[in-house]
Amino acid sequence: MLLSGYKKNIFRHECNPSFESVNCIAYLNENIAEVLPYLNAVLGGDQYLNNPPEVMFHHYGKIIKVGAREIAVNALKDEKEADQILQWLQTEINKAWENRADITPCYTGKVKPKVIEILRLLPRTNCKKCGQPTCMAFAAQVTEGGRGAEHCPELNDEKRSKLLDYLKNFDFE
Repeated sequence: MLLSGYKKNIFRHECNPSFESVNCIAYLNENIAEVLPYLNAVLGGDQYLNNPPEVMFHHYGKIIKVGAREIAVNALKDEKEADQILQWLQTEINKAWENRADITPCYTGKVKPKVIEILRLLPRTNCKKCGQPTCMAFAAQVTEGGRGAEHCPELNDEKRSKLLDYLKNFDFE
């Protein structure tokens, strides 16, 4: 076992204390820097930083940052939700560490589609039929997996096909 436990701090943002959600920072009992590339490989991190070592995830509708000595989670309903996510992460961290001999470490985050490549395939009419104010805003949502080719009513068949071919190269989970 690599991670034996943590001390958590639950708080609301000082800049807007009326927010319903809470945030959590868990201060880890051990330095887990060595497991981060393995955890990244297993859970598919969105972003990986080498110095200091950190990996960012989007799981359970939350942004989760795992660093060498702390875990941060945003927009939680309550302390119970924080406990569930922290317990899940502790299990995943320890499993990744135990199985590291069978895991190829990953030192990069997911590759995302490029906004400019998506925009190049869109009609660029800013028609708003997709519900977005501009084709650029629509393209930005596509890069995050929130929209797809089927959400642009102005796309012709050729460009729709090209956009679908381009997007199939990326993992949006």
